[in-house]
Amino acid sequence: MSDKIDNRMIMRCVAYQNGLSIGDVTIDGISEVLKRENTFVWLGLREADSGLLAKIQQEFGLHDLAIEDACSAHQRPKIEEYGDSLFIVMHTAHIAGSQVEFGETHFFLGPRFLVTVRHGYSSSHSDVRKRCESMPQKLAKGPGYALYTIMDFIVDNYVPVIDGLQARFDVLESAIFQFRPSRQTMEDLYGLKRELLLLEGAITPVMDICNELMRLHNAVIPKDVRVYFRDIADHIKRIDRTIHGMREMLVAAMQVHLNFETVRQNEVVKRLAGWGAILAIPTMIFSWYGMNFRHMPELDWEYSYPLVVGGVALGSLLLYLRLKRTGWL
Repeated sequence: MSDKIDNRMIMRCVAYQNGLSIGDVTIDGISEVLKRENTFVWLGLREADSGLLAKIQQEFGLHDLAIEDACSAHQRPKIEEYGDSLFIVMHTAHIAGSQVEFGETHFFLGPRFLVTVRHGYSSSHSDVRKRCESMPQKLAKGPGYALYTIMDFIVDNYVPVIDGLQARFDVLESAIFQFRPSRQTMEDLYGLKRELLLLEGAITPVMDICNELMRLHNAVIPKDVRVYFRDIADHIKRIDRTIHGMREMLVAAMQVHLNFETVRQNEVVKRLAGWGAILAIPTMIFSWYGMNFRHMPELDWEYSYPLVVGGVALGSLLLYLRLKRTGWL
């Protein structure tokens, strides 16, 4: 089966003994390495197919349901226990241009191994691994500590995403308060709200995951490692408060946008009403003189025409000035 494995899906597979790297390991050699004392394997995969996951299942003794979930890149953030191993799903996020792109990272955690499977967009874990290898005294705590470092890395990458969304919101807010309401602005506000909801859906379950890791699963999360997940939980709380504040501001901005649009429409109606009032003067006069009566006193007077035209012009001008002064025109 190993001949069918695409090695491009294997990022790195390293064995650690007492926190120190003892070298890379082949997929077929994992089970032999795990027989050593105080040793665990950290395997990183990307877009792993069913064939490779079947081989991983054989080497680590993973549950069928966990492997089935890992084959799909459309899982909700969650933590599930299968015997003495855990299956964890987290969503990753980054800003691509002005839009947020999401990915997934799946974790298989056992007393002697950590397997990560990345789907979609997800930053490389190579720097995280190097940082861990530079601190062997902490890596000696086992795969639970390696799990913490990657989860912390994913959570830290939420921050620039939120900063990018905040920058987009600031631009839209400026457009609103410069009294330039438009359909495009409203569509952008709805798009931003949708991305905030997706990000919130990716972040909120991480709190439950951290709480469970802090309280349960003693076999894979030693007591001295649990405090690190409390640190992740604190980060999530701060991020969640930021998202909640942005959502409230976004709702307020949408309401202000609608109010401004209403005000703009009222201004248009006022101007139309003002011009309608001005046009009412000549309409009334001309309709009056347009009646076909034989005996009208003014018809025979030589100054009737200039007087009517002057009266209409003067009345229209006075009404125009009056409406201009009151802000209707």
